[in-house]
Amino acid sequence: MQKNIYIVSLVFLSLLGTAVAQETDDIGTETVTVVKPYSPTVSDAFKVKSAPNLNDSIVLQKKEINYSIFSVPVASTFTPAKGKASRVKKTPPPTLYNSYASVGLGNYNNALVDVYTSREFNRGEDLLDFGLSHHSSRGDIDSTPLDTDFYNTQLDVSYAKKDRDMDWGASVGLQHQLYNWYGIENGAFDEITIAGMDEQQNYFNAEAKAHINMEDSFFKKGTVLLRRFWDATESGENRVVINPTIELPITEELVTIGAKMDFVNGNFKNTSLNNTVNDGEINYSQFQVGVTPSLLVLRDDLRLNLGASFVYGLDTENSDSNFYIYPAVTASYRLLDENVIAYGGIEGQLKQNSYHGFVNENPYVSPTLTIQPTDQQYEGYLGLKGQLLSNVGYNIKGSYTAENRRPLFFLNPQNLFRDDEKSYFYGNSFQVFYDDVKTLGIFGEINVDVNRNFSLGINAEFYDYDTETDNPAWNLPSIKGSVFMDYQINKQWYLGANLFYVGERDDLVAQVVQNALPSEFPSTIVTLDSFFDANAHIGYRFNEQLSVFVKASNIANNDYQRWANFRVQGFQALAGVSYKFDF
Repeated sequence: MQKNIYIVSLVFLSLLGTAVAQETDDIGTETVTVVKPYSPTVSDAFKVKSAPNLNDSIVLQKKEINYSIFSVPVASTFTPAKGKASRVKKTPPPTLYNSYASVGLGNYNNALVDVYTSREFNRGEDLLDFGLSHHSSRGDIDSTPLDTDFYNTQLDVSYAKKDRDMDWGASVGLQHQLYNWYGIENGAFDEITIAGMDEQQNYFNAEAKAHINMEDSFFKKGTVLLRRFWDATESGENRVVINPTIELPITEELVTIGAKMDFVNGNFKNTSLNNTVNDGEINYSQFQVGVTPSLLVLRDDLRLNLGASFVYGLDTENSDSNFYIYPAVTASYRLLDENVIAYGGIEGQLKQNSYHGFVNENPYVSPTLTIQPTDQQYEGYLGLKGQLLSNVGYNIKGSYTAENRRPLFFLNPQNLFRDDEKSYFYGNSFQVFYDDVKTLGIFGEINVDVNRNFSLGINAEFYDYDTETDNPAWNLPSIKGSVFMDYQINKQWYLGANLFYVGERDDLVAQVVQNALPSEFPSTIVTLDSFFDANAHIGYRFNEQLSVFVKASNIANNDYQRWANFRVQGFQALAGVSYKFDF
């Protein structure tokens, strides 16, 4: 009963609220449109089953396999070691010794001695070097009745100092040379005349040198040479050479100014062998002072040096002077990196000739020379150099040179009117003849490094001479060539060889006639045959300090003439031992 009353009351109150709301509020009508884009989710996509069920009678049903693992414990004593990085095996550095000595003996009573030592002080800032060398032969040559001995002994001591901004050094040297004027063939004179000859000549040289090199200074370097040279005939010569160099950087270029002062004077107690009477002496004195400014230009593959040389030459003995201007231009250009490099230049100089220089070139000159400087007007050259392969290098050059007063050697005339103390007047010594010579030359060279232990090289030179006097270019060959080879066979054995060739040369044989000019002397031009000379050496190292060697010279046993009537020794063999040590 109560439940029915509650339902009736609830319906009545709802109807009453609706009637009252319609009378008081009119909310009207509105249309609301809701737009929502479709955003599919993964769950909406159809998923392909990774292993779909196949309803095919051909498909075999997988057979269920049941297995179990049977584990058995194994006793082990293995203990892993710590890993280490592999290292490259290093070659131990070679042991360096500051001294060595070498002694050798051979046929013709040949002897060779060479000793050298070097000491460092103050952690390498000071260096003292000492060297002694001796080479001699007391053998005879069958083609001449005279002695053919020769000695050459030299002693050098030097000191060098290195600082942060400069290094400098000084050295002194002493040298003694003995040669014989043996250029007389058998039967040329009777035994009494031969027995009365004194054909021995001795040369002595004492010199001092100094140098200085500086960093971060306009004064770049400088050298000084002082020399005294004399012989057994009381001939003597003094020489002083000073060469300072200054460098001035201008913008991106470098200006170098080289200067020189060269003074030589001396005298010969004997007069020229063109004179029948030895009644005078020959005095000479030459002084040169010059300056060579040059501009260095570097542009990528181009290197250009533009300069000129200005030289003042004074003959103080004859009160004659001249002023010279020479070109000093060189250039190089890399056409193909290191494979092809073109180079060229035109240069000139006033060469200071000296008795010392002539003796080094030809020790059989007579002490009756005329000393004059050579005016090399210019030497123009053009060439190519580079590498054909990584281990094959080449150099080809053509040149043309014009020289005034070029010194040429030819035999002194036989002068039987003379009775000088030394016997160099029998046509067995050489004089110096000055001629104006123009020379066309071609040079070629190839060097091959087969590997680090084997190297081979060959070169050849060809010349054509044009003299002002229309005489031959005395004792100058038209062709020269050489071949050399060095081979390190293994750690112990090594060998080397060289072969050189010299073409034909012309000389003059003459005889002095009283009351006649030298050009009127009876004379004959002689042609010296070309020659080959082959030399080789082989050595064996017992260890880093001790080694033995054998040297062979003139292997073909040719008795060729290096100078007219001066034949060389035949086949020569010399064996010796070398030892390195710390002193």
